[in-house]
Amino acid sequence: MLSTNTDLALDPRLVQAIANPLFPALDNQLRAGRHISADELEQHSLLQEYYPELEAFYQRYHVELVRAPEGFYYLRPRSTSELGTSILSELEMLVGKVLCYLYLSPDRLINEGVFSLLDLQEEVLTLANEAALLRMVNQRAGGSDLDKRKLADKLKSAIRRLKRLGMVSAVGSQDKFRITEAVFRFAADVRSDEDPRELQLRMIKDGEAVAGHDQDEEQENEQ
Repeated sequence: MLSTNTDLALDPRLVQAIANPLFPALDNQLRAGRHISADELEQHSLLQEYYPELEAFYQRYHVELVRAPEGFYYLRPRSTSELGTSILSELEMLVGKVLCYLYLSPDRLINEGVFSLLDLQEEVLTLANEAALLRMVNQRAGGSDLDKRKLADKLKSAIRRLKRLGMVSAVGSQDKFRITEAVFRFAADVRSDEDPRELQLRMIKDGEAVAGHDQDEEQENEQ
């Protein structure tokens, strides 16, 4: 008679989780670096219900399934993981910080959480040093109209990248978006007793929004 190896038996709840029709797409999204917030109701509910089992499942791949204090989920590769990573650019990091600042602002309630690309551009130019911003686009930037158009294009690209990562979601037209709680990934270093919005503002103005971060906080997964 063949004996069974109970050590290799899968947890019945893990079987339920990975058998769920949503799991293949959700797994691909997580491995691609996407952050799953409560806005994605079904996927978020699946992660919430089976978090202990899925956390153990991803540990086998040397990847940590993180449940952030704000309630969103994402994968964080360990040094021994074979999951590829890429690092966000300085401008993308800055845009993430500004989005977090906007998320904490009264304007989010006034606008029902919806912002436009123009809102973002104005906020970035207001909060950050324009010369430093232009240097992120071109080290030799002199403030010409062409440099400013390039900056506007780079901001659009940054939003598209952060949208793929689940930090914002499209609303209606391409220029409108809603900020998700996943932007608090950019606030991991400001969870303290100090007012988070004031601290975010200071970091943006002091240029700390794009420097001095733990590498683990800057890396996003890619297939």
